[in-house]
Amino acid sequence: MAVKGLVASIVQFLTQQLEDGDLTADSRESLEVAIQCLESAYNVQASDAPANLNLHDVYKAAIDSAKPNLGPVASPEAKAEAERLKNEGNALIRAEKYHEALVNYTKAIQLDGHNAVYYCNRAAVHSKIGNPQQVIKDCQTALSIDPSYSKAYGRLGLAYSSLERHKEAKESYQKALELEPDNESYKINLQLAEEKLAQQGVSNMGLGASNTAPGLPGMDLSSLLSNPALMNMARQMLSDPTMQNMMSNLMRGNNEQGGRMDALIEAGQQLAQQMQSANPELIDSLRRQMGGNPNDPEPPQKN
Repeated sequence: MAVKGLVASIVQFLTQQLEDGDLTADSRESLEVAIQCLESAYNVQASDAPANLNLHDVYKAAIDSAKPNLGPVASPEAKAEAERLKNEGNALIRAEKYHEALVNYTKAIQLDGHNAVYYCNRAAVHSKIGNPQQVIKDCQTALSIDPSYSKAYGRLGLAYSSLERHKEAKESYQKALELEPDNESYKINLQLAEEKLAQQGVSNMGLGASNTAPGLPGMDLSSLLSNPALMNMARQMLSDPTMQNMMSNLMRGNNEQGGRMDALIEAGQQLAQQMQSANPELIDSLRRQMGGNPNDPEPPQKN
């Protein structure tokens, strides 16, 4: 009976939409067919709906109850203090004092629980100390306040990736890219999530063939080397006069094997440092793919 009552309420709601809604002729026809199908499948009518039950009101109440309790709106003084705590937290992150930063962001949230940035910044700290579930919780709260917060979607994607939840990670990066279409880090992370999903599909089918390089678990070198963002960054780095000079010295350098090896190591370190500085999120994603700590978070970002 409960199911029939629910379906009858749905039929009642759809019937009201026919009467009140601003629908095109095609939409009205589709809605009429849907109503007829429900009535026939469940043998119900709109009049069978429970009395004093408005399905739309029930839905709104459920949505409101699912929202986090953000507390009262902060006073101007509380907002100013919360912002001071946030800025201090940012400095603590840069100093790698993550637990102290966590305290600051939590205090800022207690003063002004309606600021999405504070939750997203606290999510970054949770990512740093390896708490992906808390990252997800804080990012979801931030997005309930500001659904257009691309950075929250990006951090959400990293948390899902660390939990091997690549489908949710892919969806998060897709939403982040919808909001920031030119963000190269989101493009890279989306591609990596898609590759992980593809690898899972191969694994589930019991296929052992792989295009990954020995010693680099999960790293598809052909996809990596064809990635435009990574290759563009490499070209930019190698166009630097300092790097060109170093590479030239390497090619001409000491014929002794040890001398060449030292020069090669130094060149690699320089290139890695420059790439890390230019796009830390990209390098962090690649490090994860190459078997790094799955709880390694993204680099600190300014907010």
